[in-house]
Parts: sequence; C-alpha cells; structure tokens
Amino acid sequence: MDGEALARAAKEIVAHRLSGTPVARMVDLATLEAGYACQRLANRALAKALGPVAGLKIGGTAEAARRLIGIEQPILGEVFASTVHASGARLPFSRYRRPGIETEIAVRLGRDLPARPAPYTRAEVADAIATIMAAIELVDDRYEALAGVGGPTLVADNACNAGSILGAERRFDPALALDRLGARTLVDGREVATGSGAALLGHPLEALLFAVECRRRLGLGLEAGTFVSLGTMTLPQWAEGPAGYRIEVEALGTVELVLV
Repeated sequence: MDGEALARAAKEIVAHRLSGTPVARMVDLATLEAGYACQRLANRALAKALGPVAGLKIGGTAEAARRLIGIEQPILGEVFASTVHASGARLPFSRYRRPGIETEIAVRLGRDLPARPAPYTRAEVADAIATIMAAIELVDDRYEALAGVGGPTLVADNACNAGSILGAERRFDPALALDRLGARTLVDGREVATGSGAALLGHPLEALLFAVECRRRLGLGLEAGTFVSLGTMTLPQWAEGPAGYRIEVEALGTVELVLV
C-alpha cells in the first residue's frame, strides 16, 4: 500500500472516530499489516484530541468474539488516556454510536518489553507484570456492518475500542490460576453473562504474549506503566440505553460503570 493511500485511509479513520459517523470496510486496507500501519498513522493524529496512548486492548481472544466480528485471529488496538476511567465512572450514553460492555482482565507492566529480533516467552512477559485488575472495556459498534467490516479496517480503528474502566490494581501473583478465574457481567443488578479466564486464548498470559509478540513483529515494544486489557471473557453486552453495569472477576474484584 503506497504512502498516499495509507495517509488517506488514516485521515478517514480519524474523521470517523472524532465525528462518530459509521466506518465502512476500507478496501485499500487489504492486510492486517496495512491495518496496523494505518492505525499507527491515525493514532498520531487522534492523540492530539484524545491524549497519549495509555494502554493496549486485544480484540478476539475468545473464539466467540472472533466469530462475532468476523476475524480469524486476535487483533490489537491502542487506548487513549482521556478514555481511561476508574471504577464508578458515569459516562453519557449519547457519546457512543452503539456502546458495548466487555468483561476483562487487565495487567500493568512494571518494566519495559522492548522490540527485539527474538520472540518473547510466556515466562518473560509474566515476569514483566507489576499489577493485575478486573476491567471493563467499553467498545463501540461504529461500523456500517460490524461482522463484515474486516480485520484490517477493525485494526486501523483500534478494534472498536472506546475506552477502559479499570478496577483496583493488585500486585501480580504468579501462582494465581488466571485461567480458572470466573467472571460475571451484570446489567442493572441482573446477571446476563458468565465466563472464565480460559476464554482468553486458553490462558490470560497467552493473550498477553500475543500482544507483546504482535508489537514485536511490528518493530514496537511496550513500556513500563502501560496496561494491557486482555480481551473479553463473555460476549459484549450491547447497551440499548442508559443503564448500570457491574463486572465481577474472581480474586480480582469488581468494576462498575454507569451510562447515563
């Protein structure tokens, strides 16, 4: 993909994100590599309006989530600082086109994982974790047809991310059986979905390794202090209007969000 076409695609992504208008499949983005190149260019411009990148999110770590958005492998997006909130946040429903709530585990890195020629191991990425927390990823279906928009376009648009709500951070315990942690999603106090850490590529650390390796292959690293939201353990719960959301992750606690 030539530079002019890439610049046009990035400009289009920025315009749609800032205006809230729906994104159509971008036929010029034919590969995931082109999608990531577009993401990097678009995010430089978006950071001027939304603040610096504070974290990463993974889309499609659960097979059911991949089927929902029509992709064959997980994808990675960036999260802007102004869209990161603490538990208890109250956000306007009208800010989003079709908001969805995802029940997640997030980790924050305590040391850098720089780009390098050799692949990382699961043990290396686990050793870089400082804290762990329950998290809500707020996604937004800002597409003409979510299932048909395609992986490269979704990548360029940060894989539907609209924000992250982070729970209390706990020191990471390597002995914690993350794949066995149960999770619940509640809407206005009513349980609507359940899942477990095993939905995240079999184990949350495998999801983190995916994110690190994806960045490494792009020639990018991860800096200490960055958080990574590891994907949803349940299908997104699409909001039909204002409501209160609560997620509970065993051993990690709860996170609450109100769309008003």
